[in-house]
Amino acid sequence: MNAQSAILPDDLSQLSNGELKRLELKIARKHSGMFPWEAVVWAFGNMAVWLSLWPLVFMDILPLWAAFPIAVINMSLVYLPTHEAQHDIIGRPGTKWRWLNELVGHATSWMIVYPFEILRVTHLDHHRHTNDPELDVDITTKAPGPWTAIWNAIVQRQPAAKRNEDYAGAVMRAGRPELLLLALIYKVGFIAVLGTLAWNGYALEALFLWWLPYHIAITYLTFFLSWAPHHPGSDQERYRNTRSWKSKVGNIGSMGMQFHVIHHLHPYIPLTRTPAAYWEMRPILEARGARIEEL
Repeated sequence: MNAQSAILPDDLSQLSNGELKRLELKIARKHSGMFPWEAVVWAFGNMAVWLSLWPLVFMDILPLWAAFPIAVINMSLVYLPTHEAQHDIIGRPGTKWRWLNELVGHATSWMIVYPFEILRVTHLDHHRHTNDPELDVDITTKAPGPWTAIWNAIVQRQPAAKRNEDYAGAVMRAGRPELLLLALIYKVGFIAVLGTLAWNGYALEALFLWWLPYHIAITYLTFFLSWAPHHPGSDQERYRNTRSWKSKVGNIGSMGMQFHVIHHLHPYIPLTRTPAAYWEMRPILEARGARIEEL
């Protein structure tokens, strides 16, 4: 038997595509179904740390220069727990943990100024239409190289950017036009809070605890969660529309996206289980033509 997995035979070349698929699903089921407590602790612990920065800075307990990098980290860590909730990994509809799934999504996404339902609708649409030049909401992150991708992430946050139109299109296709108004309320609320803080003499705190960390984090997330795992973003085939790859900042620095191919093939596997699932499944992925580029 193969040392990588007790499930896999030594020679996969003699197996049919159907047999490979059954082996792949067997491994996927092995790494799914467990309660992702890490995502729940991550979501609320991260939010608590960020909220605590405000009184600590206001009371001169923590200098603003020290709070700023912490706020950047906090903003960068918001999205992935909501991503688990978008895929119902914490609690599927009708299960006892469904309320917690929805709480994780709604209670933290406001930090990055997005309604949870917008994130859910658009992300699931991305899964349905990965790399489709017309329908993939993340197609605007496509870029020839890393520096272009970083600049593109900034440009696509401007009011007239195509990314906004693509998100609106996904929301309309889902039959949820009310979410567009909710998204506008979030953006206006964000500006109102920042403006109120500035008006009361806390402009620097607003800048370095929320506005700038938010923009740095969104650029970082767009780069590692969208551009890097899908680059060059041209293949729409299920085993080719994303890849495994080797990040210079490691798996933690790249937010677990080195094994993004596993997520697209089996989105019900928790983020913390994707590395183990990948290494166990890798021979099958190679046999089925997946993009293995980590070396």
